[in-house]
Amino acid sequence: MKKILLPFLSVVVLTACNGNSNSQSTETTAPVVSNEPPTLNYTVTNIYPHQTSAFTEGLEWHDSKLLESTGSPDYSGSSKLAYVDLKTGNDIKKIYLDKKYFGEGCTLLNGKIYQLTYKEKKCFVYDAKTFAKLKEFDYDGEGWGMTNNGKQLIMNNGGDKLYFRDPETFVVKNIVSVTDNNGPLDSINEMELVDGVIYANVWLKDIIVKINPETGKVIGKADFSGMKEQYFGDQITQNTDVLNGIAYDSTAKRFFITGKNWPKLFEVKF
Repeated sequence: MKKILLPFLSVVVLTACNGNSNSQSTETTAPVVSNEPPTLNYTVTNIYPHQTSAFTEGLEWHDSKLLESTGSPDYSGSSKLAYVDLKTGNDIKKIYLDKKYFGEGCTLLNGKIYQLTYKEKKCFVYDAKTFAKLKEFDYDGEGWGMTNNGKQLIMNNGGDKLYFRDPETFVVKNIVSVTDNNGPLDSINEMELVDGVIYANVWLKDIIVKINPETGKVIGKADFSGMKEQYFGDQITQNTDVLNGIAYDSTAKRFFITGKNWPKLFEVKF
């Protein structure tokens, strides 16, 4: 740690017989301190295929396979919940939502899958093995991303708030606002809680932010801009959408990230 020694500021005043005075001073400028979140560096360690028809809204890693929840922008009935083979990108098991629902974020807790919907104000609960629907909850506002801390569900609705909900009743127990150096950070999207912190996509931005769930403060930021241009080449189409989707394999200590209608899924290590 460097020490900055400021020169002693002295002023000498000389008074002459005719009343004139001369003064000498030295000015210093204080160093500028940045409050930007620290850069979160990453390495791409593997690349896997991803279905370009999958408008990814939720992504999890469970029992050596991916769990993916997708939306349906045109409400054509393509919203689904599926277990996906990592190496091939193919669905192993899936169910489709009714055409009136737009699938959003999902999370796994206590042998159950929770899946949000966009504007339909429904959260569906399924058996994690069979996909049998167990119940559904109603909520106000929109549904975007969702994760859990082992005891509570954590969801967002496109703003800057994290809503901590009881998994048995879906009642909100706590609300935390996400903030960075510029103030409240809205458009928080897909999320994954890992080792006590939340990794989250931000809609329309090629970044992943690392959030302290207790304070809401952004404590790190990874920049993924240029990833599509670097890895997709001529696979980029007008349907290739934004970065969205974070899963974590706690055994191998690796993350998986992708995007809406992306042709590839990336294994990364931060």
